[in-house]
Amino acid sequence: MPRVLLIEDDASVRDGLRMALTYQGHAVDAVATGEEGLAAVAADPPDVVVLDLMLPGVDGFEVCRRIRADGDLPIIMLTARNDDIDVVAGLEAGADDYVAKPAQARVLEARIRAVLRRSTPERHPDAKPGRERHGALTIDRDALVVTKDGAPVALAPTELKLLLELSASPGRVHSRQQLLQAVWDQAFLGDSRLVDACVQRLRAKLEDDPAAPKYVQTLRGFGYRFGPL
Repeated sequence: MPRVLLIEDDASVRDGLRMALTYQGHAVDAVATGEEGLAAVAADPPDVVVLDLMLPGVDGFEVCRRIRADGDLPIIMLTARNDDIDVVAGLEAGADDYVAKPAQARVLEARIRAVLRRSTPERHPDAKPGRERHGALTIDRDALVVTKDGAPVALAPTELKLLLELSASPGRVHSRQQLLQAVWDQAFLGDSRLVDACVQRLRAKLEDDPAAPKYVQTLRGFGYRFGPL
């Protein structure tokens, strides 16, 4: 049974989502503040965190940054509808996905299941088994471990799945919509900002100079490809 930590300060929203997710088969712990959420993660990490951004005290952006700095726990943020600034800031802080408020339980459930699937990536049909060398990077597809110059690179589940998807076919250009479908399990009308923010985070961890990437490269007007070429 997947364990969900819900961090939401609005009691009515918190209780409604807790009941709905429990009904759908999740074990749900719910807290009202960022401080309580961070303490809960430290004491007994859940399988996924559902995080409201607008929290009193330590806000959701800071909670997201702290969780992401300490590990690869999947994070889905709850954001005000159509608030583009919050969406982008939350994704840059390390969230794996988002659901706009008022959050529909069936949508949130689908996003939870998708992010949990990304926690255990499947082998890409085009990828060869075993370890691959790409310049300074080594990707072990069996162990799901990435190293750079021999040092482990800590990647969140979505970052890892994006890297595995791109690196399975070096040189091939992937559109944002293709990556949304392959990595986020979202159809054609998914939000391409998910891809761009994840690429930005991935470059920060892999590239010597994220402004001049060697591995995750942009082909303007088309999408992304994996190098070095």
